[in-house]
Amino acid sequence: MRYISTRGASPSVGFVDAVLAGLAPDGGLYVPEVWPTFSRADIAGFAGKSYADVATEVLAKFVGDDISRETLTDMCEEAYATFNHPAVVPLTQIAPSGFIAELFHGPSLAFKDVAMQLLARLSDHVLALSHRTQTILCATSGDTGGAAVEAFRGRANTKIVAMFPDGRISEVQRRFMTTAGETNVRCVAVDGTFDDCQAILKLSLSDEHLKQSVGLSAVNSINFARIVAQSVYYFTTAVALGAPHRPVAFAVPSGNFGDGFAGYVAKTMGLPIATILVATNANDILARAFGTGRYIRGTVQATQSPAMDIQSASNFERLYFEGVQRNGIETGRAFTAFIETGAIDIPPQALAHMRETFQGIMVTEGETSRTILATFNETGQIIDPHTAVAVSAFHRTRGLDAPVIILSTASPAKFPEAVSEVIGERPPVPRRAQGLAGKPERFDHLPAEIEAVTAYLLTFAGT
Repeated sequence: MRYISTRGASPSVGFVDAVLAGLAPDGGLYVPEVWPTFSRADIAGFAGKSYADVATEVLAKFVGDDISRETLTDMCEEAYATFNHPAVVPLTQIAPSGFIAELFHGPSLAFKDVAMQLLARLSDHVLALSHRTQTILCATSGDTGGAAVEAFRGRANTKIVAMFPDGRISEVQRRFMTTAGETNVRCVAVDGTFDDCQAILKLSLSDEHLKQSVGLSAVNSINFARIVAQSVYYFTTAVALGAPHRPVAFAVPSGNFGDGFAGYVAKTMGLPIATILVATNANDILARAFGTGRYIRGTVQATQSPAMDIQSASNFERLYFEGVQRNGIETGRAFTAFIETGAIDIPPQALAHMRETFQGIMVTEGETSRTILATFNETGQIIDPHTAVAVSAFHRTRGLDAPVIILSTASPAKFPEAVSEVIGERPPVPRRAQGLAGKPERFDHLPAEIEAVTAYLLTFAGT
């Protein structure tokens, strides 16, 4: 299995090199040279298998010969043994055709754990074999950082720097990062938005001297291993509701579009997905793109669902690449121009391809709050604001002749203030979050400038 860049100007690489690099040298994102597929019989065979077993089957399609099947099986079993629920991603019914997929039973109480626990083990394995070390730079809008710190803290071959927008994530999200005391972990509050953090990350990964100096890599959803790992729960939840014998639909709260694109991967591999509802908050660049055909950056607005406060969704580049029939030159031109102009006019053929799978829906702050309250009153379920955005999109959509799986991306305990303001009580605190408030925090402050972050990385990597 070989991987190519969405911008077409970098040589193909194997799975391991794609994982360690994160971003291609030409600034593009890695995708498989050819998409692997499952037959209907293969997918039907996932019924009754453990989550780790299905993950092994899916990952094996992308790993090729880079990692042995036995080693991959061990990694998956170890990764998902860290989850507090035996199903790893259980389903809860909230409506006749609506089911919540609980993705928050991992160490940091967010969906990012599903991929990050596996990615940490993949990285450890590869680095140990090659006698290498790496420095991970992570840009987070809230949950990626906590999941990355939980996965990589204390690992001998990896140092990690987690950047987050200062004052724009919840206290619990922040403390999952900043209370880690291991010497291989640093956290940085950036004076800016998540888009600023993400831009710094991409510039850093494009700096070949910096990459060589500190062994720089990334674990954001620009890393294709993250996307593959997230596609697994599309298979497990869909099969639990009757796939492949009937189609299913998904409602996905979306910011950086990694979760949404993971669904596209599952569909491309053969899973019968009728549609994917891409639910956004006021930062609706994706909803507008699918609706109008213009992918245009707006001003980031602070909302009660901060992990989605994004106006530049990295993984949209992967979808655009597929939409323009894998034309790397066209994709590179469009996204290089986007950096300067903040806008892309999606070609009609590409937009039609996108709409075959995706439908964008913007949900207001008022709708989010009302959905949290209505869900609690009607079902007893307490949901976090991000999940509420997707639940609202589900309730607003009519005519879907398929069960809808709503991805619940974080525990409500990570957003106690937002939830209690709506329902009048604080959500229960899972054992893993208990005690966070009493632990000392450790983080630095930096301006939203590439030069400041570069100097910080060079100093940290040298210690």
